[in-house]
Amino acid sequence: MIETQLFRAAMARLGAAVNIIVTDGPAGRHGMTASAVCSVSDSPPSLLLCINRSARIHDVLKDNGQLTVNVLAGGQAGLSGTFADKSLDMEARFAAADWTMLGHGVPALTGALAAFGCAIASVVEMGSHSIFLCEVQHLLIGGEEPGLVYFDRQYHALPMRAAA
Repeated sequence: MIETQLFRAAMARLGAAVNIIVTDGPAGRHGMTASAVCSVSDSPPSLLLCINRSARIHDVLKDNGQLTVNVLAGGQAGLSGTFADKSLDMEARFAAADWTMLGHGVPALTGALAAFGCAIASVVEMGSHSIFLCEVQHLLIGGEEPGLVYFDRQYHALPMRAAA
């Protein structure tokens, strides 16, 4: 059996894009920071995200059935901290940024590198988390800014790609 602390130390070496997951609908508006997001397929366009079942957003996501994954730019680390701060209510979190509405009725973060508007297709439980399999129904592509990754328990802005 792998020790939890050893596993967590190894996972800190797995860099990941930083995202803000938001939802809105009958169960209310909610948002949180997440790095456990990845592509599943391009046909149909789909992605997955992993959420701890004890997280406040977990049941709200299931009840609303829709979400937006907002991929953060290098200069948005502070906003990531805002959406990770459990002491802040949703009104304060959402007030910290500008938003635009996607066609599915869930906001997208202005200035995000990309915003994926999704319908939740299915949910699979694994250990302490649920894996949300999502079909992308709306997409916004942002500017050409550096990306933001979380690696070794710190934020890092990725360098811009060199001009050809």
